[in-house]
Amino acid sequence: MRKTTYKNPIVLERADPWIYKHTDGYYYFTGSLPGYQSIELRRAKSIDTLQEAETLLIWHAHESGPMSQLIWAPEIHYIQGKWYVYFAASDHEEIRDKDHHHRMFVIENESVDPMNTNWKEKGQIITAFDHFSLDGTVFTHQDRLYYVWAQLEPKIPGNSNLYLSEMENPWTLKGQQLLLSIPEYDWEKQGFSVNEGPAVIIRNGKIFITYSGSATDENYAMGMLWMDESADPLDSFAWHKLPEPVFVSSEKNRQFGPGHNSFTVSEDGTEDVLVYHARPEKNKGIDPLDNPNRHANAQVFTWDEQGFPLFGEPEPYAEVIK
Repeated sequence: MRKTTYKNPIVLERADPWIYKHTDGYYYFTGSLPGYQSIELRRAKSIDTLQEAETLLIWHAHESGPMSQLIWAPEIHYIQGKWYVYFAASDHEEIRDKDHHHRMFVIENESVDPMNTNWKEKGQIITAFDHFSLDGTVFTHQDRLYYVWAQLEPKIPGNSNLYLSEMENPWTLKGQQLLLSIPEYDWEKQGFSVNEGPAVIIRNGKIFITYSGSATDENYAMGMLWMDESADPLDSFAWHKLPEPVFVSSEKNRQFGPGHNSFTVSEDGTEDVLVYHARPEKNKGIDPLDNPNRHANAQVFTWDEQGFPLFGEPEPYAEVIK
């Protein structure tokens, strides 16, 4: 039975929330900032104190060029003794301009404590074809580092698909690039045909990849892929895709468009925690990407007898939020 309940929202106006709990006992939090011009890092010893936590802007957009606009979805990871933040950036402020859209980048910090500005740019994550790409995340399996991301492939109708590749190092892909998932079900194609925002959790002999689909308004929802842990992640036949979403809007609880999630654990380490953004109301007539009312939330989830996650539904806020 679940023991922990969090006071949502845990951080206001932070879309694409990412939490990593380090061995130092801190929760490190990143997310998309309104205005999309900086990367913010905050940390706290508990999830509920992240709103008032120690906070630092660790990187700023360039004045011009491919890392100058629309800084989206940063994720902090600790890999091989160093800190890395993966994020997407554009060279143009117009979100819908298909000729000037996002590519993926990574910065590195060798310090034991990452709460400083000693971050070095390692450059762009180069994929098999140069086109709109974003939302990169990493995971380790059988001592190999893998990268999962969203990208538009011109030959496939839609806005973005999910891809997977092994990594030579934390900033370089190598070998085969696997097409993992395309938007194929109705729930993934509301407003836009989208698979994006992957996050990985390995439990119960399985590798699970959650992701988000559809436009970023109240239609946004989470889906899931999975494979047996004994299989090869680059074997497309090893992966299974659920036809229905696993986490959707809750009209009753006034949580709309839940998605772009990450995973962490409770303070005592005994419970798994889903971290996601949602809106307290349906989007009202503007581009949802221009609406900053996506707030970061956290809630404990459980597992069924077959070892699959049971996310439930988005829980109501502790108080009324607009």
